Amino acid sequence: MPIERERPEISPIEPTQLPDDEPGVALDLRPKNFEEYIGQRQVVETLQIAVTAARQREDVLDHVLLYGPPGLGKTTLAHIISNELEVPLVHTSGPALEKGGDLISILTHLKRGDVLFIDEIHRLPKVVEEFLYSAMEDFAVDIIFDKGMNARSYRAKIEQFTLVGATTRAGLLSAPLRDRFGVQRSLDFYGEQDLQTVIMRSARIMEVEIEHAAAVEIARRSRGTPRIANQLLRRVRDFAQVRANGRITAPLSCDALTLEGIDSLGLTSLDVRFLDVIIDVYKGGPVGLEAIAATMQEEPDTLIDMVEPFLLKAGLLLRTSSGRKASEPAFRHLNKPVFKKKLRQIDMGLE
Repeated sequence: MPIERERPEISPIEPTQLPDDEPGVALDLRPKNFEEYIGQRQVVETLQIAVTAARQREDVLDHVLLYGPPGLGKTTLAHIISNELEVPLVHTSGPALEKGGDLISILTHLKRGDVLFIDEIHRLPKVVEEFLYSAMEDFAVDIIFDKGMNARSYRAKIEQFTLVGATTRAGLLSAPLRDRFGVQRSLDFYGEQDLQTVIMRSARIMEVEIEHAAAVEIARRSRGTPRIANQLLRRVRDFAQVRANGRITAPLSCDALTLEGIDSLGLTSLDVRFLDVIIDVYKGGPVGLEAIAATMQEEPDTLIDMVEPFLLKAGLLLRTSSGRKASEPAFRHLNKPVFKKKLRQIDMGLE
């Protein structure tokens, strides 16, 4: 007769809800379903088909990996997937799962079909990541008792679930983890037209009167990112409320965004400092990221996540095998006095 082993007591941990800027407003602005979601059309269509097929089969949706720069809607899509499947969403993040027991506690409390959303999944500790392998593939977790020669394992079955992982650094995911996601989609920066639609929709929800020209101006400075567009809209709304009659016009939005330190391309003071260091200190580059970070007294990860993606997309930064370089448009935009000299060097093949 087989020996009945007791399952170890694992105290549940609370899933971590990452903070939003003005959480109540941010939650109200978040689309609730695929029809309300603006932009990322190919990604949305792919997810919509996968979700609809899973519901028709009464099956569990494949695991989903969403990657791309911050603020493009990865968390929103996770909530929409949960809403469309009509199942609960459990929200946590890579840094919050410090031990294997933290993850096991969450997995053993999931019901069939539930969605587990792990933000910043690339920051999962290796020991925690290894628990995910069998959980994602076999819907089981291996629990180890004791240590050394007395160690023994117990395989606990868990309910089938859908893992939605989000990351800004897909390259940092290990191949075994990445390959276990059945659906992998990249989110790209938004075009100005889609951002204008996002801003006009958010303004309606916030009951703010805004001119179309003002939405165009805000969209132009939103760095291709809906989260930033909504943040700027809230700042402009405050400015209009205090300095004007509450109506957002194009000239008023320009004044408000200038006060916020956002220039005509959407560059922040951190972006300008980054380019200034490359141009003024390192003569336009090439220069390594570590050197730039040391000069700016910033963390390299901050520059990689918050600065470089948009500068690369905007064509203001070149990333080469020998380091980072400022592009011609960067010299022009910042009106640098060394611009002509640098261009002659480029034309002569000296750069």
